[in-house]
Amino acid sequence: MTPERLRAFCLEFNASVEEFPFGPETSVFKVLGKMFALTALDARPLTVNLKCDPDEAIRLRGVHPAAVTPGWHMNKRHWNTVTVSGVPDKLLREMIEDSYDLVVAGLPKADRLRLDRP
Repeated sequence: MTPERLRAFCLEFNASVEEFPFGPETSVFKVLGKMFALTALDARPLTVNLKCDPDEAIRLRGVHPAAVTPGWHMNKRHWNTVTVSGVPDKLLREMIEDSYDLVVAGLPKADRLRLDRP
């Protein structure tokens, strides 16, 4: 997946926005003010930090040890750093969607309903 496709996919979700709170080189994708993905789109290799269920995070690290590692500068229990070229695009898309869904699940019910994600 290219940086452009990664950005476009993250922005496809309801109410998702791209912000730069850590400087112009770091894209932070948020839903209603809560981060679900963080990446430096011009970095090589391209990596993205994604929120993950703790048990699933451990499983993914075991299955893809070279591409999925504990979240760099993040809570290592709840975040993974994923090397984009190291996983199939379909899996990466699923991981991004799971990250978005986990963040949305923590929002108030009224916000979840507004996003069509009860």
